Amino acid sequence: MPGLSILAATFAAYVLGCISSAYYIVRVIKGQDIRTLGSGNAGGRNAGRVLGRAGFVAVTIFDALKGLAAVVLARWLGVAGWGLVPVLFAVVAGHIWPVQLGFRGGKGIATTIGALLAYELAIPFMLAGIVLVFYVVLRSITLGLMASLVVLPVVVWALGWPPDVITMLGLLAMVLIYANRSNIRARLPLRTRRNLQ
Repeated sequence: MPGLSILAATFAAYVLGCISSAYYIVRVIKGQDIRTLGSGNAGGRNAGRVLGRAGFVAVTIFDALKGLAAVVLARWLGVAGWGLVPVLFAVVAGHIWPVQLGFRGGKGIATTIGALLAYELAIPFMLAGIVLVFYVVLRSITLGLMASLVVLPVVVWALGWPPDVITMLGLLAMVLIYANRSNIRARLPLRTRRNLQ
């Protein structure tokens, strides 16, 4: 039954998302909770602060792979079209809000990229191109990426992509912007930050 396959794939995606590589790698190597170190975030950038470049690379790759695995598994279960929307949302949500860690995870960027690579290869490359354009203007990878996430659904809509793709990208944009709100605020000009308070 298609409905059961979607439910199973969505549940599996959330479970995969909850496997916080930054938390477990730092726990094994340092014997500490990464959420008490550095920025307090259980993601690749903070793992890099705690473990160095190798830690950043390892966490980023693992987080991307779990996003990719969630979509591959869903497709193996026969999930397609609109059914993939909750799957992508679930794996990213699991990374950001892992239940076993008190809903305190990472920011979701690498997991999103991995999921999109398996979902539709062209989309991450489109995103990268838009990020480069915004980076030239904003001189910030974080702000450029967040702005690109907002623009990407509009771009795919203009290119005539189906509604499920547009909806999925819009949902991911909202989730990622919310999860990265502190990073966004920190990189805004001081006057803009004051106006937002």
